[in-house]
Amino acid sequence: MDSHAKEPMIHEDDLPGSEASLDPRPEYEPRYPGSGRLKDKVALITGGDSGIGRAVAALYAREGADVAIIYLCEHEDAEETKQIVEREGRQCLLIAGDIGDRQFCFRAVDQVIARFGQLDILVNNAGEQHADKDIRDITEEQLRRTFQTNIFGMFFLVQAARDHLKKGATIINCTSITSYQGEAEIVDYSATKGAITAFTRALSEQLVSEGIRVNGVAPGPIWTPLNPSGGSSKEKVATFGKNTPMGRPGQPNEVAPSFLFLACEDSSYMSGQVLHPNGGTVING
Repeated sequence: MDSHAKEPMIHEDDLPGSEASLDPRPEYEPRYPGSGRLKDKVALITGGDSGIGRAVAALYAREGADVAIIYLCEHEDAEETKQIVEREGRQCLLIAGDIGDRQFCFRAVDQVIARFGQLDILVNNAGEQHADKDIRDITEEQLRRTFQTNIFGMFFLVQAARDHLKKGATIINCTSITSYQGEAEIVDYSATKGAITAFTRALSEQLVSEGIRVNGVAPGPIWTPLNPSGGSSKEKVATFGKNTPMGRPGQPNEVAPSFLFLACEDSSYMSGQVLHPNGGTVING
């Protein structure tokens, strides 16, 4: 763990939330044997301790990648993810800290290069979300913090990683269905996700000529610690995912294959695009 990492901000809720305490536990296990699609690659995944990030780490490891994980403060979850990666026969580096801190992001990438000597895949997955039914209840501190984590952190990590990303590297940003539909009780979060979608498209335009592909994934309601730990109201959690055409929330291991597809050569003719694992909701845009 990064000994220089700043103490995380104390939130007004229980975020980021512990996966170990969820009942039922989210499903992270890859659903099929690996085929070496990421053999000897190195991936850096933010928010890799739990939820979607954990499922992506597990799948990447099964497909042959070593994994570095940035997480905020859930050490128990991070250690469990490390064990999951190592059971797949790959190495895992844990880095604790706040991606909203630009200096931390540069130190984190330096640690990845020092440990593995390369960086092939950057997954910008970490995010924070706070439920407020009235826009007047969103404090200035919360607004700044949500943008700092969700979009500033992506800028900082790409800036830190850019010198190490060579031809064939990939960047995958986690946006959200809320970027396209909006969500009444998470206006600030939805706004950041819209920014991430635009960031993905613009960054792709900048890097595609260098042989670096940039794409996004926009999950719908996925069962992770984010929502039950304060990211959604109790009323929303009680019916979480039931308004999708499939009538249920998704599991992290139903989203991870989108991140694998965009990381490997299967998607070699795609950049600036967004995939939508969202339970069947039709999205335009």
